[in-house]
Amino acid sequence: MKILIADATSQDAIKEMQATGSEVQDLSNLPKEQLLDKVKDFDIMVVRSATKVRKDMIDKMDNMKLIVRGGVGLDNIDVDYAKSKGIEVKNTPAASSISVAELTIGHMIALTRHIARGTQSIKERKWEKKVLKGIELYNKTLGIIGIGRIGKEVAKRAKAFGMNIIAYDPYAKYEEVKMVDFDSLLENSDFITLHIPGTAETHHFIGKEAFNKMKQGVFIINCGRGGVVDETALVEALKTGKVAGASLDVFETEPPENSSLLDLPNVTFTPHIGAATSDAQAKIGKEVVEIIKEFAGKL
Repeated sequence: MKILIADATSQDAIKEMQATGSEVQDLSNLPKEQLLDKVKDFDIMVVRSATKVRKDMIDKMDNMKLIVRGGVGLDNIDVDYAKSKGIEVKNTPAASSISVAELTIGHMIALTRHIARGTQSIKERKWEKKVLKGIELYNKTLGIIGIGRIGKEVAKRAKAFGMNIIAYDPYAKYEEVKMVDFDSLLENSDFITLHIPGTAETHHFIGKEAFNKMKQGVFIINCGRGGVVDETALVEALKTGKVAGASLDVFETEPPENSSLLDLPNVTFTPHIGAATSDAQAKIGKEVVEIIKEFAGKL
């Protein structure tokens, strides 16, 4: 089997792939536009989120049998088109759930206790003790949109802080939290966190209309997918105070170099690092290897 590594993958995982007797080429440092001319003869491709596997790339895959996405979503792959060409598509949905959930909680604390601004102001030799008054998470209501693997892990951790948890998900249920309809979640949440895939259905899932239904002074956290929040509407909500603060790990355009969000004081950011822990990377690599071994065993 010839395996193409298109995005950064654990070296231990690559060694395990090689140990199966497969020929493995790590092209993760290659500019993405050059990948189009490299996929022709490979049987398996491993991607993360950076590589976009669209029709133009799939049409150049003469021998491809399997695409493995190391991570949760599949929105960077044209899954239906790949399958129509006889290419199987798999992902590793469980491997990074805890890392993303922990980052979500970290964002909530950093946002409400002004950790980023406090750090920056002290580096600027300021002492803003009286200015940086925060709030507790305790006894606040957290609304989770999407109660899949990551949403459930967020709920477990938020409960430890004494938060009241409600969730909306038309496709899943979780007995440990109160399931509510979408409007009820918007109207009753002090914090809203999104853990839904980036699809045509969820594009701008949170927009102007949704913001209008929220509590005054709500906090928005998005460590899920860029584009599920309308960033133009979010900017307006942040400026009016409808949204007291937002923390984002993902953006409609990455990096968000020209976003108006960058000019606002009540927003904190991380550069799409939800799964970027050594623990998650090891688990993702292990799952990728298992998927490849199982697939090869069927041939």
